[in-house]
Amino acid sequence: MKSRVAAIRTKPETVLSDIERLMELAEFRSVLDPSVQTIIKDNISWHLFFPGANTTPWQLEGTISTLQKAGYDDIIAVHNNTVVTDTEKGERLNRLQPVFERYNIPQLYNFKKSEINWETYKPRGKTPALKHVYGDDIRIPAEFIGTNIIHLPTIKCHIYTTTTGAMKNAFGGLLDRKRHYNHSVIHRTLVDLLIIQKEIHAGIFAVMDGTHAGNGPGPRTMHPEEKDIILASGDQVAIDAVAARMMGFDPLSIEYIRIAHDEGLGIGDPREIELVGDDVSSERWNFSVGDNLASFGGDLLWFSPLKKIQKLFFHTPLVNLFIFASYIYHDYIWYRFKGGCALAAFNKTKWGRMFDERYGPDSGDVNAS
Repeated sequence: MKSRVAAIRTKPETVLSDIERLMELAEFRSVLDPSVQTIIKDNISWHLFFPGANTTPWQLEGTISTLQKAGYDDIIAVHNNTVVTDTEKGERLNRLQPVFERYNIPQLYNFKKSEINWETYKPRGKTPALKHVYGDDIRIPAEFIGTNIIHLPTIKCHIYTTTTGAMKNAFGGLLDRKRHYNHSVIHRTLVDLLIIQKEIHAGIFAVMDGTHAGNGPGPRTMHPEEKDIILASGDQVAIDAVAARMMGFDPLSIEYIRIAHDEGLGIGDPREIELVGDDVSSERWNFSVGDNLASFGGDLLWFSPLKKIQKLFFHTPLVNLFIFASYIYHDYIWYRFKGGCALAAFNKTKWGRMFDERYGPDSGDVNAS
C-alpha cells in the first residue's frame, strides 16, 4: 500500500484554507486520535527570523484552526531549546506567539524542568545510535507518551543531514539539550527517534511549509527561495522523501531516509508514494548544501578522525567556546552582512507583506530583546 503525501500550491490570500484542504487530502483524521491530547511541535532552527528556517505563523495558524474545526479540543504546544537557540525569543521574533494566544493554546518548554518530566524509556525496537550515546539512560518527556504529535518543519537543506524535515523535527522534541552528542551518528539517530515515536504516540502527522524553501548550508545560513508549496502526510519518511526530491536530491541516497525505508518505518521511494492535490512530481529545484563556518568545524569534529576526541570539546565546559562562536558568527556576522539582503527581498514579497499585516509589526531585528 502506497503512503500518501498531499501537496498544494498556495498564496497568502488562501493559505489558511489551503492548509485545511491539505490536511484533509492527507487524511489527518485517520491518523490522529481526537480523544487524546495533540502536541504541536514547531521548528525553531534559529531564534532570529529568517525565511525558510523556521515554522511560519500561517503554517501554525492553519494547522491549529483545522484541528479545532475538526473537534480536536485538547491541543498543546511543546517547544525546545538547543545550545545555540533561544526558543522563547524565537517564538516572538517569528511571530508564532500571537497565534498561540489567538487560539488559546497552552505552551510547554521541554528545557524547563518545572514544565516537563523527563523519564527513562526503554525502546522495544532496536535503537543503536541512542544506545551508543546514552547507554540505557535514554530519557524522553513523559508528557509525550500516549499523545498525537504534529510536526511543523520547513523545506530546507541541512549541513549534517543534506535535508531536514519531519523526521529531524523530533530531534528537538524527544531529546534534551545534550542532543548535540548525537551529531556523529545523526542519520541513525533520526531513525531511532522515529522508532520511539511510533511506540509512544497515538498518531504522528506533519504539515511542511515550502512557501520559502532553504537552499544552501542550512538550517540557518541559507538562500531562501519562494516556492509557494505546502505538504502534509501521516508518513514522516514519505513527506521527507517528497521534499528531498523536489529540492533535487535522490531521497534514497540520503542515509536517514534510506534506513527508515529499509526498516519499514515509512516509504522513502518516490515510486511508492501516492501524491495527491497539486502535481509536484516534476519539481526539481537543484538545491545544494554547500558549507559554512559551522559545517567546516562540525565536519572535522563530528565526522573526521578527530571525532575520537570530540568528547573533550563537546562533553566538557569547552563546549561553551563553540556555543559563543556560533552565536557571534550566526547572529552578528552572517545575519547582519549576508542575511540582510535576503530579509530585504522577503519583505517585498507577498509573504513578507502577510508576515507584517496579519502577524504584527516588524520585530525581526537582530537587536530585538
